[in-house]
Order: sequence, then C-alpha cells, then structure tokens
Amino acid sequence: MKRSIRSVLALVAATTVVAALPAAAADAKIGAPAPGFTLTDTNGTPHALSDFVGKVVVLEWTNPDCPFVRKHYDSKNMQSLQKKYTAEGVVWLTINSSAPGKQGSYAPEKWNAMAAKQSFGSTAILLDPDGTVGRAYGAKTTPDMYVIDASGVLRYAGAIDSIASTDRADLAKATNYVAAALDAILSGAEVATEVTQPYGCSVKY
Repeated sequence: MKRSIRSVLALVAATTVVAALPAAAADAKIGAPAPGFTLTDTNGTPHALSDFVGKVVVLEWTNPDCPFVRKHYDSKNMQSLQKKYTAEGVVWLTINSSAPGKQGSYAPEKWNAMAAKQSFGSTAILLDPDGTVGRAYGAKTTPDMYVIDASGVLRYAGAIDSIASTDRADLAKATNYVAAALDAILSGAEVATEVTQPYGCSVKY
C-alpha cells in the first residue's frame, strides 16, 4: 500500500509536468547555438555562458523542495555526476528559476549552506529569479537538464534519466541520459539520445 500511494503521487506530479510540455517558444534548439545568458551566482559573481567557450557545459535546473530533485540529491546521485564530470573539465551550472516567494526560492546564504551540507559538486549555483533564462531554454521541470558542447551547440535536452519517479531504488535501473550525452561528447561521438521528456516538479516561475 505504501508503494502504491507513492506511485500515485509521483504519477500526479509527472502528469502535471507533461501537460506543460513542450515549450515551443523556447530559444533553445538541439543542434543550434545555446542561448547566451549572464546570471549571478550565490557568491555574487556573474557568469556568462560565453565565459565557457571551449568547454562542455551542463545546465541543471533545480528546486531543493521538489521530491524529484531530493531523490537525486539525498542519494548523492546528482553530486556524484557533478564531481565526476567537473573532474573531467566539464562546467556544471546549477540554476534556480523560482520566483521570489515561491517554492525553492532562497537567499544566497541559504543556498551556500545547503550546498555545503549536501556536498554539491557543481561549478556554480546560479540564480534566475525573474525566470528569463529558464524560459529561454524552455525549462519546465526540476530537474531539467541541458548539455552544451565545447563549440556552444546544444546537444542534449530533457530528463536526467529514464525513470520518472521519486524512488531512489529506481536509480540503479535507469538509463542516465546526461551521463550518456557527456560520455559521447567527451569522446567525440554523436549523442545517441538528444531529446527526452523531462520529469519532475514544475519550475516555479
């Protein structure tokens, strides 16, 4: 019965997200240059996407209050990916587009405290409170993942993995699309799966 209730809740959340897709007005298109932006991190430092030309970049939309996000952070799955690929020279930008007063919107100091407590491995945590960058990319869920190659071209957009649930036990059974895309790009290969339907909580614009 416990499993049944959790599955129903996850399905309701996922269905809400699916209804909001796709984001036809987004500027981000696979095979085209990723939309440029500049956002300030939780330490007050601005970061422009153009700063990272020549490097592979991951954009990860997040909301620490979302159970789908918590699945990946409480299990250390997200941090493991962050640390593995930043060690290989990838730039990993964790982005929060929650509007002030909405779920997941926190002051920079709170973000830094959470990052330290959970051992984030991302390059920077960027704040997008007016949602400009999130909308440009068509980010609809948390998590929602984008991979940009070293020439600035968007090569992957969608879910972190293949099982849309909040159950940590599913991590071992899932295909991790982000890891697969990064491995392909870093080895000079084509990305086999370029677009998937993201799952999670809606971005709180």
